[in-house]
Amino acid sequence: MAETWQFQIRMTVTPELADALRSREKCAQSDVIEEILRERDASLKCQYDAFADYVHEAQCAGPQHYPLYQWTKDTIDNPAKKAKYLKSFTVYVNGQEVYDREPADWLYARLLALACESGTGVESVNRFDTNPANNPQPPARQG
Repeated sequence: MAETWQFQIRMTVTPELADALRSREKCAQSDVIEEILRERDASLKCQYDAFADYVHEAQCAGPQHYPLYQWTKDTIDNPAKKAKYLKSFTVYVNGQEVYDREPADWLYARLLALACESGTGVESVNRFDTNPANNPQPPARQG
């Protein structure tokens, strides 16, 4: 029986578009993206915000219960990495961060088309799968 992997779409956008998407400010570029996402009950989460949420949750519940706490905290405290992750967004489908191939392929194709057009604010689009052989392992637990 073949393994069935799930998928995730991530995109990197310009700082200006990132600000609009994070603040839910309307602009032509964000409106186009939102229209695409609506067709698949999808939404975006800024990776920096996701990391900050994880750090906050770990600090409230006890960092010893969160194996990636120190790595994540170090990441969001690093100005260069913060700038990188403020521009990076994960696509969620039906509230899920990984999903079946069909919606992933559909979203990937449409968002990638935006990345190929100038002036859209979309710099890159990537598709990841849950196959461990294709993904880096988490960093070793730090202090």
